[in-house]
Amino acid sequence: MQPQMTIIVTGAAGNLGAAVAVALASRGARLVLVDRTQEGLTALAEKLPTGTDVLTLPGVDLSDPIAADHMVKSATARFGQVTGLVNTIGGFAMGSILTDALKQFDLMMQLNARIPLVTSAAILPVLQAANYGRIVHIAAGPGLKAPAMMGAYAASKAAVMRLVESLAEEHAKDHITANCILPGTIDTPQNRAAMPDADTSSWVTPAAIAELIAFLVSKEGGIVTGAAIPASGPV
Repeated sequence: MQPQMTIIVTGAAGNLGAAVAVALASRGARLVLVDRTQEGLTALAEKLPTGTDVLTLPGVDLSDPIAADHMVKSATARFGQVTGLVNTIGGFAMGSILTDALKQFDLMMQLNARIPLVTSAAILPVLQAANYGRIVHIAAGPGLKAPAMMGAYAASKAAVMRLVESLAEEHAKDHITANCILPGTIDTPQNRAAMPDADTSSWVTPAAIAELIAFLVSKEGGIVTGAAIPASGPV
């Protein structure tokens, strides 16, 4: 018998994280919602279906292995078992190799690569013990082929893909899957404000991406592992 779906969602108060939380809650999942402030998590919890079983954990520094381990221990103390992780934390920066990439590199690697590594390492022992688990991180198209002015960002997203591939290979024997999503431009208020003249017809909503992620962390999603999945339309 498969365990009840119990998922840690990091960056839960952000546009994508919140959409993931709503999609999973609608499927009856128990949720551990992690973000910088309690205010954002409280607002999100109020949007979830009545009766959703939720633990909120604000202010967790997920670049710190000790803090990430504490997050997982808090989740298991509350729910007894955790079945997966959806990590939506990330950052973006543009700049030339000559003048900007070196200044951006450490931050991009921390947000986009170190946090996926730290959170994966924290949850893996729990998933191994259950002989079941699902892990999803967020990569990006530039990780496959970097455009100009995105050297540091693209390198960090490529690192996510390689991490996911290795993780999937190492833990297939444990019935643990690992995948990453490559969104296109996500249709958020922030992106619309930043690009007021853009053609938004091909932009993908957070809710649509969340549906894909919800499949990947489900029992049925176990057929997919080690994948970098484009989620960029057409829509």
